[in-house]
Amino acid sequence: MDDKNNDADERIRLLLVDDEEEYVNVLANRLNRRGIDATKTYSGTGALQAMREKEFDVAVLDLKMEDMDGIEVLKIFKRMDPKMEVIMLTGHGSATAAKQGIEAGAYDYLMKPCELMELVEKIREAAEKRGQPGCEDKPAEHNPL
Repeated sequence: MDDKNNDADERIRLLLVDDEEEYVNVLANRLNRRGIDATKTYSGTGALQAMREKEFDVAVLDLKMEDMDGIEVLKIFKRMDPKMEVIMLTGHGSATAAKQGIEAGAYDYLMKPCELMELVEKIREAAEKRGQPGCEDKPAEHNPL
């Protein structure tokens, strides 16, 4: 039996969407080292294309991008895969934007820059809510607002 393949099956499949390429590249590498299989996209349209090609457990989605608004992308994600959990990231934080994201179906939101371990914890909680294997050891309690 190949343990490496078994581990890959239990990794959280994450879609990471942000138009700041350097930020996405660094974050994806850091998440991959923590057992999260991060697929990088640098635009809303790129994220939608990735969703057509692969199934994801969780998405981390920037609120403000050049090509599409994050709330608009979130709404499309929820039509494409209603069970995929979405964590909104914003450097342009406001309570209104966060509330709009939650109302549109986001699991939670974080302000950029966020602590890596806080993001990892939110990703694991969101994956557990979806029912991703390998996440059972975390409590399912969650209240984003």
